Amino acid sequence: MGTFYGEAESNVLKTWVYLGIFSLLLIGVGWVISFATGDLFILYLAVIIAVVSSFISYWKSDTIVLKMSNAIEAPESEYPELHNLVENLAITTGLPKPDIYIINDGQPNAFATGRNPKNSVIAVTRGLIERLERNELEAVVAHELSHIQNRDVLVSTVAVVLAGAIALLSRIFLRSMLFGRRRRSNNKGNGLGIIIAVVVAILAPVFAMMLRFAVSRKREYLADSSAVLMTRYPDGLASALEKISSYPNSMESANEATANLFIANPLRGDENKGFIKKLFMTHPPIEERIKKLREIDI
Repeated sequence: MGTFYGEAESNVLKTWVYLGIFSLLLIGVGWVISFATGDLFILYLAVIIAVVSSFISYWKSDTIVLKMSNAIEAPESEYPELHNLVENLAITTGLPKPDIYIINDGQPNAFATGRNPKNSVIAVTRGLIERLERNELEAVVAHELSHIQNRDVLVSTVAVVLAGAIALLSRIFLRSMLFGRRRRSNNKGNGLGIIIAVVVAILAPVFAMMLRFAVSRKREYLADSSAVLMTRYPDGLASALEKISSYPNSMESANEATANLFIANPLRGDENKGFIKKLFMTHPPIEERIKKLREIDI
């Protein structure tokens, strides 16, 4: 058990390293394209996109994600047991009680968002409340509270935004090359440099996507272990993950941009676990997570 938790704790540092790589990659893409085309404007644009994206993701990430997921606030009068459960776990961990939202979808699933513990939200689906036993629901809420406690909710959101920014910058460059609109004011561009810039513009978004998914996978293992420390009952989370993964239909309001925020991938049809497929998975395989949880002896 100690080894499992030790690995999970080391993921916090690794996650921040990933975000540093995201930022360097974004600026690096801008620099390569700028150098190849002799246009410093592209480098300036990369820096501006990085700053603006980080600012928006910090202050508005929860609002954006909740709207994209069609989540609505869950009144305590209608969901007293859920509010009581969340409040008790929050008190146990010393966290402020997060706001609670409901997604009207039959698939059992949940996610947490927010920029810090004082401004955090937990959203659960209708299916999660209907299909899970109390100890299983408690384990899922503990998992989401762990994301808040470990400060990795914002990290994941920023990773999504910066990965999108890298893709946007690359797309702008490739379209400008396609339509012959790149600047040649300083005449610094050269054939080899342009080729390198095009290759970078094509591969950088792919690499950024892989890093983004790696961040998501790391944070899920960390939150699983932290939830077990919180509830002292690993079988509750293992059983919940089994029920969540067995639901056959995708969540209607989920998409590829927000999929990594949920406790389990809300999009069905990605069960193939080949090596290449694993690189682009938003979550670790459910079987591996359940196996780790079953091996914990408390």
